[in-house]
Amino acid sequence: MNGLIDWFSAPLQYGFMLKALWVSAFVGIVCAVLSCYITLKGWSLMGDAVSHAVVPGVVVAYAVGIPFSVGAFLFGFGATVAIGYVKSKTRLKEDAVIGVVFTGFFAFGLVLATKIPSNIDLFHILFGNVLGISQEDIIQTLIAGFVTLGIILFRRKDLLLFCFDPNHAKAIGLNTQLMYYTLLSVLALTIVAALQTAGIVLVVAMLITPGATAYLLTDRFDRMLAISVATSVLSCVFGVYASYHLDVATGGCIVVLMTLFFLGAMILAPKYGLLARTQAG
Repeated sequence: MNGLIDWFSAPLQYGFMLKALWVSAFVGIVCAVLSCYITLKGWSLMGDAVSHAVVPGVVVAYAVGIPFSVGAFLFGFGATVAIGYVKSKTRLKEDAVIGVVFTGFFAFGLVLATKIPSNIDLFHILFGNVLGISQEDIIQTLIAGFVTLGIILFRRKDLLLFCFDPNHAKAIGLNTQLMYYTLLSVLALTIVAALQTAGIVLVVAMLITPGATAYLLTDRFDRMLAISVATSVLSCVFGVYASYHLDVATGGCIVVLMTLFFLGAMILAPKYGLLARTQAG
């Protein structure tokens, strides 16, 4: 019993661990909420595209001395506009356009990172560094996160209808074009919020896995939100603890735990799990 108490209490003696715990939990909530909409919309690849497209924005922002969140958001949102433009002007399907645009943005960011003199650690951009997060980065994360949650809360019903049935949404007079760019905006903001916690590579998992896990466990959206948030926050908190005790990457631990939750749901979900389908068959 004492060993378990020590396991939980030991990291709390350090200020950087306390910050990592609550910042990770907050980012987990933001990602989990948006994850439900992304899952319903089928925008997993779009999340991957936006996360990689922010790399040049981060490099440029540090180079000119503006908050990295501004550069990341502008380039992330700019990539989505570029995807929409190329898709409308060519015969290519959306997945091909997304692949071309996000790899192009990502490669451009890598070129800038190697040519522009700065103190940017490319490893931290790619994989996050929540244990070393600065006060300025925390403020940017909180602003991006609260703006994202506010927009989703304000337009939650419209966004849900747009994600679930865009044709019906358009038929009843909903501005689906506005909903499209609203969802893209909050996607870019969420990636900005999660950048320091998980980095560009792992933030995709934080945006997809909680919603996918919850989608396997329920047919009701309110329960889906609750399950998504619960699994995401638990993964973030215990991922930070595990990274401390095992001395491994924090973002990696968080995503591994999320993946384990998903595997558990995939196998044990009462209606859509592998065991339930095997027994029904």
